[in-house]
Order: sequence, then C-alpha cells, then structure tokens
Amino acid sequence: MSEIHLLATSGNGPAECRVALKALLSILESEARDKGCEIEVTASRAPDLHDPVSAIITLRGAEAHRLAADYCGSIRFIFKSRIRPGHKRQNWFVGIKQIELPDTAKEIPSIQRDDIRFETLRAGGPGGQHQNTTDSAVRATHIATGITVTCRDERSQHRNKALAVRRLEAMLQLLAERQNQNAKTALFLANKELERGNEVKVFRL
Repeated sequence: MSEIHLLATSGNGPAECRVALKALLSILESEARDKGCEIEVTASRAPDLHDPVSAIITLRGAEAHRLAADYCGSIRFIFKSRIRPGHKRQNWFVGIKQIELPDTAKEIPSIQRDDIRFETLRAGGPGGQHQNTTDSAVRATHIATGITVTCRDERSQHRNKALAVRRLEAMLQLLAERQNQNAKTALFLANKELERGNEVKVFRL
C-alpha cells in the first residue's frame, strides 16, 4: 500500500499556533478514520508546555491522496487565546505540505541505534480479519529528544523497527534544519508565509 508523508507545522508562530496544530492533528486523525485511512503521527517535543511545534503525518489508504490534497496549504484557526487572556488576535495559522522521507538510515549519520529505545507492541488499528495479531508493532523513542513514533504497518517486527528509525530520522532532520535557521532549504514554513497564503481550511475552536 502506497503511503503519503505530510509535514504539519506551526512555523515561527507563537504558542497559540501550536495549540492550533494540536487541534489540527486531532481533526486529521478523526477524518482519516472516517475515510478508512490509516494514519501515523510523529510529533516533535515543544520547547514549552504548549503542544507540538511540528509533526510528520503518514497516511495510507484509497482516500489518502485526496485527504492530503484537501489539507495541503495554510490553515486558519479562529479562537481567543487561552494562553494570553485579553489578547486581541484571534486568527492563528498552521501549514501542511507533502514531503519525502529519507530512504535509508545512512542518509542521516547523526542518529545511532543506541540513541533509540525500542518497545514491542501488539499490532492494532484497522484491518479486520487481516489485522496482524502478533507482537510485531514497534514503538521507538529517540532518548535525547523524547520524540516517539509507533509503527505497525508491516507484519515483520524487523521491518517495523526499520520504518520507525526512518521516521525518527526524518523528524530529527527537520528539527536540525529549523535549529540552523536554514530558511531557504528547511521544510518548515515561516509563519509570515503561512499568513500570506490563501488558506485551504478555516476552523473555529
């Protein structure tokens, strides 16, 4: 089954944009389930308590391409700030764009297997009578950053472990690009770019 990878980001926006991003991830997970799509979300740890800065979303299923197309672009959330009561601004922007993940672990040499904590899980989720019932699912946590991803796509524990490493590498690469402020090549969208774009979705919280 082909898969699509998306980057969802709050850009350089304030904490309210991260609140919006968390809401967006919940909306996407719900819609993916309604459309019969499998979804995996790998979120980066925020520097404070106000939700993730960014996330990688993996979609699989017949409606995955259509769902991704519906959400790629700038998305506006309208709500009064609960973080800064009395703040006048009510429009907060996040963005989604399609990305490609690294093909192999060799593309990002900074990550080592010793830096990752692996746990095995019983596979779950959609699949009906064909759902794998063995302990082949894998949860991988990058110890230094706390980034965690769960992979249950494959029936082989070995393949799920390799996939988990691949997704962790992609998130670490994105975080490194943002940290280096390489605006021209980074996959993160700056907040100003998000605001100037024509939003594809508008939500009120």
